[in-house]
Order: sequence, then structure tokens, then C-alpha cells
Amino acid sequence: MIRKTHAAVAALALALAAVPALAQDLTGTLKKIKDSGTITIGHRETSIPFSYLDDKQQPIGYSMDLCAAVVEEVKKELGLATLNVKYNPVTPQTRIPLLANGTVDIECGSTTNTLTRQKQVAYAPVTFITGTKLLVKKSSKIKSYKDLKGKTVVVTQGTTNERIIKALSDKDNLGIKFLNAKDHGESFLTVESGRAVAFSMDDILLFGLIAKAKNPKDYEVVGDFLSYDPYGIMFRKNDDDFGVVVRRALGKLFASGDINKIYNKWFLEKLPSGETMGVPMSPLLKAAITLQALPE
Repeated sequence: MIRKTHAAVAALALALAAVPALAQDLTGTLKKIKDSGTITIGHRETSIPFSYLDDKQQPIGYSMDLCAAVVEEVKKELGLATLNVKYNPVTPQTRIPLLANGTVDIECGSTTNTLTRQKQVAYAPVTFITGTKLLVKKSSKIKSYKDLKGKTVVVTQGTTNERIIKALSDKDNLGIKFLNAKDHGESFLTVESGRAVAFSMDDILLFGLIAKAKNPKDYEVVGDFLSYDPYGIMFRKNDDDFGVVVRRALGKLFASGDINKIYNKWFLEKLPSGETMGVPMSPLLKAAITLQALPE
């Protein structure tokens, strides 16, 4: 009888271990999602091709596809057949506050992982590597940030690029005048209208804006890299259980090679709007993906 009891207890323990985490055991974001039946994704509106609105005003992009994999992993973790996905637009100024206050559960955009930001949020593994350059009109003859002395430059407020170009202006006494824009689309329009001669931003985003411009051949991306910026999906700090699910979802994409299909879809093939980025995966990103394909 005792042996049968022990066997029953062992079988029950094994069964419980195989079942997704029970609601009463959940904490943080996973509990919030389980209780509400909804996960809220913070997305950008003009970060081509990472996170932007299509012609139907629906968020699409490389980062959005990666977050779709996270959603599927969350469903599996919670044992849910379905999960409602809500989309909430964010900007460089609002993305961290909206994540911290619980408005969004995960930010799927084009956000650089920095040590300063890690004081406020947590990051998934690196999903892209870029750096700061300048978008200018070809007619401007500007080839370097040093050509900007006394000129007007637009920056998207709340970005690492804003801090970098302002620091260089101070360091080299360039006396650059700065205009602040709320998002990358507005920054591009500032150059297009002639109110600024350059837009300082991650080069991959600049190429995306040029691809969608009315006259793409009028613009170019110039200069050496002024910084190197690793992108990562953001989620709330000190939320280890949710963090494991996010990292596991991306780790599966990295290990299986599915990340290559997603990358090619957004950087080598035609975008839904008809443009092509034409940006092969860099050796640096390939190495990062290989190193981050952690076993379960």
C-alpha cells in the first residue's frame, strides 16, 4: 500500500512538472497576461523595416515578427489555446515609461541596448547591430559630421543618436543648431523640407526612410559610424520568469536558423510597400546570433 502511495505521489509530481505554470504560481508580466488574456505589444510607427505601419495602419516589420514568436512562446508557457494581442504605439520618449507603468508588456521596435537604459528596463538578446550616420540631400555636399559646423541638424528626441551628435558638436566646437522631432518620419520631413541639412540616426533606419521617400535618389547616408548600436526587444526589469520565455523564443529562432528567413524577408526581399532594403546580414550580427543561440 505504501509503495502504491509513493508511486502515485511521484506520478502526480511528474504530471504537475509537465503542466505550464499555474496561475497562482505566476508573477509579473506572465500573471498580468494570464489574468487579462491579453499581451500588449509596444510598436513604432515609422521605424522601417523593424516596426512601422503598413498601408492599412497595421504594425509590421522585422521586430514585429520576432515578437510574434514571443507571443507563441507565451501561449505555450501559459497553456493557452488563444491569446489576444493588443498593439500600442510608442515613441523614443514614451517607450520606457509605457513599459514601466504596465501599459505595454514588451517593446518591439528599434531600441538600442545601453547600460543606462538597463537601469530601467531589461533586454532580450541582440537582434540587430547598426550605428549612427547622417542622412543628407546629395546636393548638400555634406560627407562628414565635421561639415555640419554652424548648420541645422534634426534629431529624434529621446534617442542615443541625439546624445552622440550633440556631444560631438560640443567636443569639436561645431556650433550645430538642433531641431527635435517626435519620430523618425518627422525628422525625415524636416530634411526634405530644407529646415535641416542632416538627420542623425542609425544607418539602417535612414536607408529605410530613403527607400520610402518620394524621390529616393535625392538622398544619401554619409560619414563614418559615430556609434555602434545593438538593438534588443525590451521588457520590464526584474521580471525573470517572463524574461526566460522571451529569451527562449528568440533562442529557438537563432538555433533553428529561422531567424535567417525572417531577416531575409525584411532586409533582402521586397517590402509590402514594394521597396527593397538590400542589406545582407552583417558578419557581426551573424556572430551575435550564433553566440546567443543558447540551449534550453
